[in-house]
Amino acid sequence: MKRFLLILMVLINTTSFSQEEKESYKNIASKFKLFYNEGSYEDIFNMFDASMKTALPLEKALQFFQQNVNDSSGKIVNMVFYKTKQNAHIYKTTFEKAILDILISLDENNGINRLYIVPHKPEDTLPVLKRNITKMILPFNEEWNVIWGGTNVEDNYHVEYKNQKYAYDLLILKDEKSYIGDATINEDYFVFGKEIIAPCDAKVVRVINGVHDNIPGDKNPLQVTGNTIILKTINNEYILFAHLKEESIRVKKGQIVKQGDVLGQCGNSGNSTEPHLHLSLQNVENMNIATGAQLFFEKIKVNGEIKEDYLPVKGEKIKNID
Repeated sequence: MKRFLLILMVLINTTSFSQEEKESYKNIASKFKLFYNEGSYEDIFNMFDASMKTALPLEKALQFFQQNVNDSSGKIVNMVFYKTKQNAHIYKTTFEKAILDILISLDENNGINRLYIVPHKPEDTLPVLKRNITKMILPFNEEWNVIWGGTNVEDNYHVEYKNQKYAYDLLILKDEKSYIGDATINEDYFVFGKEIIAPCDAKVVRVINGVHDNIPGDKNPLQVTGNTIILKTINNEYILFAHLKEESIRVKKGQIVKQGDVLGQCGNSGNSTEPHLHLSLQNVENMNIATGAQLFFEKIKVNGEIKEDYLPVKGEKIKNID
């Protein structure tokens, strides 16, 4: 799973210089704010140039602005230009629930050809989290396989990405295969539809629902985590469950769950090419600015042997103690 950033077009990392706001950008930013607050996302889409419309078709654009931006951040309160990046303008944007940077780049006809939305909050103010102190069980009942897990890149490619460092990718293998039957059918994968349970007592702080499961082999990079749940422990640790099955989530934001409660089912939504669970521990709720931390489990079976306070590694079979 790639970085969880609310990015619509990839940008070249260049130095920023403070400049005056161009009138053309001022007009577009004003329209963007108006259309966004009115929920007129199709009008924002109509401001895109042809390349942006191809990269982000209308249906996905509507979902992006509603689910990835509005649901988590609310309406725009204030949108202030403060610097440029190449020819693009960056606006420090105060939403009802967040402060984000919105970068807008225009072509020669004032069509939006680049757009990204990322948190404005400086990283050095965020809490530090190395590992969990809350005692955890595995978030499933059967024996699963660790496809990616560990503290080095060879065992866990997530280590290269700060916001999901030490994350796990987990599924079920039988005879070294993850499915039986048709590889293009989600239901033929052993892990698809398996219950995901709460690893500890916690509060539900984030739910993303309504994202379609992909046909295996395809992926949805615009809704990176797909159907998602984030739990907050009593020790201010945040546990993220990604790629859950469409319409399977049983919990709501604000709900208190107990260890072992069913949260939803394993699926294949978001930036996922086959059914699996992406599980990670992070220092803050927002994955865009989070730093991943090591997630240990209190007492589990690893390849049939009991391990205590254990961090699973790629290639291992893991299961809760019966």
